[in-house]
Amino acid sequence: MGYSVAEGPEVETAWYNFEALNIPDWHPARGNFDTIFVDLGEPEEVMLRSHTSPVQIRTMESQEPPIYIVAPGRTFRTDSADATHLPAFNQIEGLVIDKGITMGDLAGTIDSFVHAFFGEEVKSRLRPSYFPFTEPSAEFDISRPDGSWLELGGCGMVHPNVLRNCNIDPEVWQGFAFGFGIDRLVSMRYQLDDIRELVVNDARFLRQF
Repeated sequence: MGYSVAEGPEVETAWYNFEALNIPDWHPARGNFDTIFVDLGEPEEVMLRSHTSPVQIRTMESQEPPIYIVAPGRTFRTDSADATHLPAFNQIEGLVIDKGITMGDLAGTIDSFVHAFFGEEVKSRLRPSYFPFTEPSAEFDISRPDGSWLELGGCGMVHPNVLRNCNIDPEVWQGFAFGFGIDRLVSMRYQLDDIRELVVNDARFLRQF
């Protein structure tokens, strides 16, 4: 699909993790109950990244559009480890910046990925949602054999403020972004009951892959 792989540091500043992404000071994600801060410099200015979205900002700052990237990497939250959560987990995000990009392009990209990863019989859908860094925003689901739907990740059109923060003119360039947890994706594909099985290094479990 013409995407390149982009990477970035796991220790980030508030600018890349929050501010450049249009996440306001009052947003709950900026609190220490969700973000792991590092005691370097000003309080709440340095942290373990809570998503791979900072890679999008760094790419837009350093690269002229058009941009087509995927950004895989390890991310960190204050979650306690349980069957569906890990404090350190793997995430992947996609970013497209080009002229004339629409929500239709985003929906088609997600549909192509779902068919390639889960099979042609699996459908995808978008549901309206809210994220500070995209407008409009959506969550995307995949169909299950019993007729129900399962949430996979979040997506949307890149917010004009995010483009401006990277010195990209939103009147000329548009874009979309999407993201989801790799660990959860693996759990869904292989029908795992406990996501912790992916990180305990049990050879009996790992041999099946």
